[in-house]
Amino acid sequence: MVNRFPSTVGDEVVSLRDAMDRLLADSFVGSPFRSLWSASPNTSRASLPLDVYATADEVVLIASVPGLGPDDIQLSVNQGTVTLSGRLPNVASSEEAKGATWYLHELPHGTFQRSLTLPIEVDANRADATFEHGILRVRLPKAEQARPRQIKVRVAGGTPDAITGGATPATNGTTDGTTVEAEQAQPAGATS
Repeated sequence: MVNRFPSTVGDEVVSLRDAMDRLLADSFVGSPFRSLWSASPNTSRASLPLDVYATADEVVLIASVPGLGPDDIQLSVNQGTVTLSGRLPNVASSEEAKGATWYLHELPHGTFQRSLTLPIEVDANRADATFEHGILRVRLPKAEQARPRQIKVRVAGGTPDAITGGATPATNGTTDGTTVEAEQAQPAGATS
């Protein structure tokens, strides 16, 4: 019987199941069929899943990088584009796996790179990246011009006194700005 599907891609042996998984991953990008670390059919290049959100002060990027340490990840920010890259080791080429008979080899391996252009300007000089338990968390403070500002609304063409008609409420000497009703002066000899 003739095998119409190539059984190797480069140095990698490809099973029919792997080929179908890759076909689904390529066809339904971002769908539930996509694996955590999906590789393209012709390379061992892995994709990196990310979570990204913004608060009033910063943009936070979270990446799951199991099997790597903080020194295995390269992180750069250039003109609003964040790039994460690194290399996942192939356990099949480890010293303990030499001479082993493999029945299943699904763990991701190879290089990965993920770039994301942010819709918000950030201050890369104040960026902070932490790594804990296989999770990389990058905090990118928003650039000063990208932060929300409170703007005082005023009356067009007028001064603040135009709002109150020039009258200032009486405070009767209070220092906290509270308004106290002034007693009406009564004519001499009048009784209440």
